[in-house]
Amino acid sequence: MTAVRREAFGRMPPEEGGGEVEKFVLQSDSVRVEILSFGCIITTLETKDRDGQFSDVVLGFDTLEGYTRKHPFFGAIVGRVANRIANGRFTLDGKEYQLFLNNGPNSLHGGAKGFDKVLWSPQVLPNGVRFFRLSPDGEEGYPGDLKVWVTYTLSGRELAINYQAQTSKTTPISLTNHAYFNLAGQGSRDVYDHEISIEADSYLPVDDTKIPTGEVAAVQGTGFDLRQPVELGKHLQKFHLDGFDHNFCLHQGQDRRLVARVFHPHSGRTMEVHTTQPGIQFYTGNNLDGSLKGKGAATYPKHSAFCLETQNWPDAVNKPHFPNVLLHPGEEYNHTTWLVFNTA
Repeated sequence: MTAVRREAFGRMPPEEGGGEVEKFVLQSDSVRVEILSFGCIITTLETKDRDGQFSDVVLGFDTLEGYTRKHPFFGAIVGRVANRIANGRFTLDGKEYQLFLNNGPNSLHGGAKGFDKVLWSPQVLPNGVRFFRLSPDGEEGYPGDLKVWVTYTLSGRELAINYQAQTSKTTPISLTNHAYFNLAGQGSRDVYDHEISIEADSYLPVDDTKIPTGEVAAVQGTGFDLRQPVELGKHLQKFHLDGFDHNFCLHQGQDRRLVARVFHPHSGRTMEVHTTQPGIQFYTGNNLDGSLKGKGAATYPKHSAFCLETQNWPDAVNKPHFPNVLLHPGEEYNHTTWLVFNTA
């Protein structure tokens, strides 16, 4: 059984329109998750090690203020379009749209005020919580009134995140959750001792602004071949990599499939990622620099967490040979990602 509890977490600052932010606590025998109505942010995710001890394995903050200030999308839902759009620009039906540039020359994770920085309307479910918002036509430069539902449900060791959306005009959409994980426990120094595998035969090489070049490259014989588990620290050294911030191309299809697995040998914690999405962005916290004060006064240095963001491929709206990222009126966007926590 999953217990669901709601409680006050704070108030938005007056300049942000005030408004009550609630926290929803989902708890099973083996996992405990806390999620805010602000940005649908996962603030806490506690899971057992092989001795049955709980630890919080996601980065974040103790207070709302941490989340309303600038931070690297800890635990948040990002959208309308996760990841990068080149020059913040795309053309639909002959009309050009210009988005806010918030990542060098590109638009990242929805723009200046994406889905991670707004209040959502919550509805408690028997085993989880559903959040709703209407993203109005023109918000952040995107076309169409977009109705969005994000549903978190916890069942035993499995946290499911379902995304649904409907639009009044054709619009690009790609939603993901941007949780930063460290299976040794948040605040641990790095993730070099984690073993990771990703079920992908190809990945997207990027230019120096992290925009895919358009090539779909085979992982075979490269540092991007993660089809067999690698120990992250040794792997980065071996291939002289500064870290990962790349999209891995998953086998296409609407069915649930296992796409990534992470194992932390010392604690015995494992995390599996299953999804219906066509891509997964593997990011190793390269831009963390120890400057943010996190939960329990922890600092978060470079490579102290990893993200496995299930999503469409970056800049797909400008690359016709990438999976379709457009949602049309009368259609429904519907994707699910499952995180399964275990011990080995």
